[in-house]
Amino acid sequence: MIDSRLMLNRSLRLLAPACVILLAGSAATAQQSTCTGRQSDTKLYVTVEGVRNSNGLIAVTLYEDNSDKFLAKRGSLYVGRTPAKAPTTSTCIYLPKTGVYALAVYHDEDGDRGIDRNAVGLPTEGVGFSNNPTLILSLPSFRSVRLSVPRNNMRTTIRLKYP
Repeated sequence: MIDSRLMLNRSLRLLAPACVILLAGSAATAQQSTCTGRQSDTKLYVTVEGVRNSNGLIAVTLYEDNSDKFLAKRGSLYVGRTPAKAPTTSTCIYLPKTGVYALAVYHDEDGDRGIDRNAVGLPTEGVGFSNNPTLILSLPSFRSVRLSVPRNNMRTTIRLKYP
């Protein structure tokens, strides 16, 4: 009986480091898989606050540092989507490299992969932008939403505004 306990303790001591390594590898893989976009060495973690319900998707649109392309049709680098989770949705996006970008976020509540608008063209779903500029019946200026990303694994928070 004593010998079997001793052997079990020795086995557990040998297996414990291997289990830690396996678990750490699984956590890193899970964290990598939560990022959207073309895989690169630069990740930006985005927290979207003020999500009013868990319906649909949160769409994070990435723009390069070019005012002519900001909010223009086919002007974005890409759109990453993640399931909405109220009141806060967190996601990670790959950036091509460190630098200056702009983010536009919307809550695609019906999951149709587009932003719904009313008769005069204003969004009927929640929207937000990098740096959380004040929105008063107009889109923000490009200058107000430029976001400097000088290093990997930066974090930013965007607050949604609903009509």
